[in-house]
Amino acid sequence: MSMSSTNVGHHRQATPHRHREERPVWLSAAAGLCASLVGLGLARFAYTPLIPALIAAKWFNPADAVYLGAANLAGYLAGALIARELGTRLGAVRSLRGMMVLASLCCFACSVPFSFIWFFGWRFLAGVTGGVIMVLAASTILPHIAPGKRGLVGGVIFAGVGLGIAASGTLVPLLLQQGLKQSWYGLGLLSGVLTLASWKAWPTEAPATESAPDAHLPSRGRSLTIVRVLSAEYGLNALALVPHMVFLVDFVARGLGQGISAGSHYWVLYGIGATVGPLLTGHLADRAGFGPALRVAFLVEAIAILLPALSSAPATMIVSSIIVGGFTPGIVPLVLGRIHELLPHSSSGQRAAWAQATTTFALFQAAGAYGLSYLFARTGGDYAVLFVIGAAAVAASLAVDLMTALTIGRERKLSGL
Repeated sequence: MSMSSTNVGHHRQATPHRHREERPVWLSAAAGLCASLVGLGLARFAYTPLIPALIAAKWFNPADAVYLGAANLAGYLAGALIARELGTRLGAVRSLRGMMVLASLCCFACSVPFSFIWFFGWRFLAGVTGGVIMVLAASTILPHIAPGKRGLVGGVIFAGVGLGIAASGTLVPLLLQQGLKQSWYGLGLLSGVLTLASWKAWPTEAPATESAPDAHLPSRGRSLTIVRVLSAEYGLNALALVPHMVFLVDFVARGLGQGISAGSHYWVLYGIGATVGPLLTGHLADRAGFGPALRVAFLVEAIAILLPALSSAPATMIVSSIIVGGFTPGIVPLVLGRIHELLPHSSSGQRAAWAQATTTFALFQAAGAYGLSYLFARTGGDYAVLFVIGAAAVAASLAVDLMTALTIGRERKLSGL
């Protein structure tokens, strides 16, 4: 009763200022978008099209360039592991601002190849910024958002990842026309501008952490178990994305013999899908619920990942590139929203669960990248096997999620709910 009274009182107090309070909500969403664009989109994906230029300019040999790419993945994992502690000690908003500043500095630092160790260190730090931002950005913003809008707002936040992928196929080639150093300057300048633009847009006060219990949700102990299962599903999804994220351009360029230019065109399509994907999945979740939306996403994603193994026709490749691109960041607001559904009473519990899920994703992604690369070499360059494994991984996520949902339904029925 007291909780309901508090909520009603809060609602009455907020009503006269509705228009004034909606503005910070979308400003915060824009801040989250800028953070994911800087720390995840630009700091990670903008490196991929720079690799040939780094090799051509003799900054690094091909093997070193690949290791530098791996440094970002290692940094991302480290960032996911330290994010909660960093947010607790410094404050989430201060940590996010700091990571955006650091990501901008990383770009400028990479404009001068003093040594491999210098470059490796800065690429690692760029990965750290992405891991911290992934854990803290949405979990800082979404508690301020009404439940019915969390899917869409989460989609806006993670659309920054897609914008970064799109920029890697469009903006970076334009910057490279000015030179390699100038490209890093351009990325650093863009990151700095986005950091300054979002500086005061972050929420400044934490909202109430308690909410009315939902009789349709499982008990807290069961919810924690489901969250761990959900983290495993999220990790399998990370593995499923690797064939497209790592091998799509190479598959088109060398596997299909269509050349690097054609491969780049499909990467741009992948980026376009990644830009709109989180918005669409978030909107779907707001209408259907995060659990059902997640299952639909797993099913569609499994089919789209499998398509290149079945047909290399242009129409098939276009559909696969756009859809898998859409789910690369589009799956994120669904998993995060599902965590908020399962643990509605504790923002600290939500952050802990999201940090666990992000860490699992990073582990599976790194292991998948190395494991599938090894398998690719062992099979003599069989791309189809990679796409089949990817589809099987996300199909396993769907199967586990369905089994979990059936188990909850059976327990609820037995308990008379």
